[in-house]
Amino acid sequence: MKTDYQVGIIGAGFAGLVAATHLRKAGKNSFVILERASEIGGTWRDNVYPGCACDVVSYVYSIASEPNPDWSHQYSKQPEILQYLKNVVAKNDLEPHISFETDIVKAEFIEKDGYWQLTDQHGYQTRVRLLISAIGPLNRPVIPPFKGLDTFKGKAFHSSQWDTTCDLKNKRVAVIGTGASAIQIVPNIVDVVVQLNVFQRTAAWVAPRFDRKISGFEKTLFKYLPFTQKAFREGFYWLNEFFGKAFLGNMRVYKINEYLITQKLKKEVHDPVARQKLTPQYAIGCKRILVSDDYLPTFNRPNVNLVTEAIDYITEDSIITKDGQVHPVDIIVLATGFEAANVDIYTKIFNQHGINLIDEWQKKGVEAYRGTTIANFPNLAFLLGPNTGLGHNSVIHMMESQMTYILQYLDILEKNGFEAYLELKPEVQKKYNENLQKQFDGTVWASGCDSWYFNKFGKITTLYPRLTAQFRRETKRLNVEDYQIFNKK
Repeated sequence: MKTDYQVGIIGAGFAGLVAATHLRKAGKNSFVILERASEIGGTWRDNVYPGCACDVVSYVYSIASEPNPDWSHQYSKQPEILQYLKNVVAKNDLEPHISFETDIVKAEFIEKDGYWQLTDQHGYQTRVRLLISAIGPLNRPVIPPFKGLDTFKGKAFHSSQWDTTCDLKNKRVAVIGTGASAIQIVPNIVDVVVQLNVFQRTAAWVAPRFDRKISGFEKTLFKYLPFTQKAFREGFYWLNEFFGKAFLGNMRVYKINEYLITQKLKKEVHDPVARQKLTPQYAIGCKRILVSDDYLPTFNRPNVNLVTEAIDYITEDSIITKDGQVHPVDIIVLATGFEAANVDIYTKIFNQHGINLIDEWQKKGVEAYRGTTIANFPNLAFLLGPNTGLGHNSVIHMMESQMTYILQYLDILEKNGFEAYLELKPEVQKKYNENLQKQFDGTVWASGCDSWYFNKFGKITTLYPRLTAQFRRETKRLNVEDYQIFNKK
């Protein structure tokens, strides 16, 4: 049976648009992007909390073939990133390829015809030869089961579900969590609220941001001499790679990191008691390093209270900690992060044997080959799949490396006839993951802290244990011997 498209992409966030632009530039125009929302953007559409911004410099956090000479700052904020993605869609004429408000609830591989049958929320079916999942890892908010949260009379919401109708002015606000979202929210609401209680379970290492406004001269230079912006991109990329060595056991680079970060903490937090509470008791990088120049100084403010006692329960107007202290609040912001290590995608993905991939991952743990393809699931690829996250550089680089690999996969399909499909050999995936897990030995991530990088089986399934340059080399060429080629003609 003839397919509707050669390629189906689930998700029109950054990953989905990276996939689409690479397909476009390779001359492969038979593709559809299936987006459950009514607008593109993914995480940059959904996260609208005060101060939402990227913690990677703009030159690197962009598609290599789609530079933006008009970034306003070295680190871009959410509205600017969302606009950048809209510009990419317009420039590459991608909108005709996007099916909005299309929520894929089931994907089933039809072996006899070698294609994926995708079923949306209305029961409508789309047939594609190659399926790319580009839904991203940080879209499942974690809301801890705090006792009494349902009795709270004020407003309470997760940072990724920010209530834009909520007026914080002169309110007593609690921010629960001190992760990547919290460190942006806290300094951006401190001038509005009357009292801000920040509930910290574990202190985080905070690195210098060194953000700055990009001058008009630089923008002109980038526009008319694009190689200058490319030089900036390359410079920041390799600087990030250099500092990434600290995570891999290079003690000289680690000491540089340590000096910069600890000196920053000493300089920016005046009260020694608060400084002590804000000092982590684990190796730098074992948990995600945060990047900010305005978070730590907020704890010098008289209307900011850092709470390190664990939350016991919540009443209709207060948060009660384990030491019995009562913290009256009007609004609760749950900056409690996302589920990343243990995948829980509600889309059912069935292979030709009726096995649901997500059920398998929940039983055995998340695993893929080079974060991209999966044994026993032919003609399926993931962008930012297992073990492709980073602690030091831009994940856009990882996505683009994966697309180099996926395009070769598609070429092989096309060369082998209409009904061909490729199936990764299980032993190849097994060997790759055994070696990958061994590579965490000696890294900072395996130094003993309890982080969200680990899944419930004790394996690190979120991070890539080497530098991105190594991943680029791994995905540069697809080895046909790693796959079985089936042709149902």
